Amino acid sequence: MTTSATRTHSEQQIALAEEHGAHNYHPLPVVITDGLGTRVTDVEGRGYLDFLAGYSALNFGHRHPGLIAAAHAQLDRVTLTSRAFHHDRFAPFCAGLAALAGKDMVLPMNTGAEAVETGIKVARKWGYEVKGVPEGRATIIVAGGNFHGRTTTIVGFSDDPDARDGFGPFAPGFVTVPYGDSAAVAAAIDETTVAVLVEPIQGEAGVLVPPTAYLPELRQLCTGADVLLILDEIQSGLGRTGATFAAEHSGVVPDMYLLGKALGGGVVPVSAVVADRDVLGVIKPGQHGSTFGGNPLASAVGNAVVDLLRTGEFQERARVLGEVLHSELSALLGHGVVAVRGRGLWAGVDIDPDLATGRQISEDLLAEGILVKDTHGSTIRLAPPLVVTEEEIREAVGALGRVLAARTASALVGDAH
Repeated sequence: MTTSATRTHSEQQIALAEEHGAHNYHPLPVVITDGLGTRVTDVEGRGYLDFLAGYSALNFGHRHPGLIAAAHAQLDRVTLTSRAFHHDRFAPFCAGLAALAGKDMVLPMNTGAEAVETGIKVARKWGYEVKGVPEGRATIIVAGGNFHGRTTTIVGFSDDPDARDGFGPFAPGFVTVPYGDSAAVAAAIDETTVAVLVEPIQGEAGVLVPPTAYLPELRQLCTGADVLLILDEIQSGLGRTGATFAAEHSGVVPDMYLLGKALGGGVVPVSAVVADRDVLGVIKPGQHGSTFGGNPLASAVGNAVVDLLRTGEFQERARVLGEVLHSELSALLGHGVVAVRGRGLWAGVDIDPDLATGRQISEDLLAEGILVKDTHGSTIRLAPPLVVTEEEIREAVGALGRVLAARTASALVGDAH
């Protein structure tokens, strides 16, 4: 029998978290205490290769020196003023991010879900004031399998029962069509439609890449019907796919970008809505805000992130090393892997469901010193920091190959008996 006196430090921490922390996550049994670059260390001193990168929040790795320096410098000056006043970090951040995205204006918030909620509000207001949709009738077309956050508005148009069930009633005004089906979007557009909101690559759904023509067709439909195209690039954007924005691979520029995760550099939560003045200009003082949105510390870190992306170095790393990642993963097809999807340093890997669940493979990889996370049954997601090396990619995929081979051998022994 394990007692509190014989538990490891990790086991004690996990037990305490289970007792006092709400169970809104099902974390892997590891307690991280330190991190640098692609590596983290647990409370027992064991090292791991982080191949999740905070769902892209750590695109630049743990404790990137330039981002930590920007945060330290700002901590010694001022961290919060509220938007009741100007501060000297706000304008450079907004101007820099707007230039990176090729847009006029930035509305900073904190979390990805806040960016999506803000985008919804802006689209509705634009619809009433610019397009002329009758008040209270604006609708937004969304895609099945979406993940845009966990507020009550957003889960109301989710089709994931874990995210949705038990949290109603939900806000009206959303029309769901199948992801990747531009004809369904065309059929759903009517005089009340103010926006089409989609992820250019669906992350939570398993890193689903839509058909090549999908985004260009959406762009054409939205332009023709005077509808805003809103792309949620919170996971896919800021270098992850080998471009600053995933939509660039399709040659598409949306009316509105929703950004987050990597924008905070793994240091502080930072998100933003980025659009031209004819869209974001509909918001007037007092109509939307956030106590912490655009604060000096967030702006300083966000501006340092923009500086890193301005060089194109990280986008190129993701492109080149992404080819290595997908080549290595493809070699596992037929050896416990039934499908590999993704772009750049982002992959969804479907494990043979007769072999193991995604959770089981994630636990097996944890024992091998590799951190990944499962999603939807037998799928795992790989999203290493963009500072990963080719050797580390081979290390992680090699570990995946070993755990799959061990599972296969175990299954064969079971069948023999």
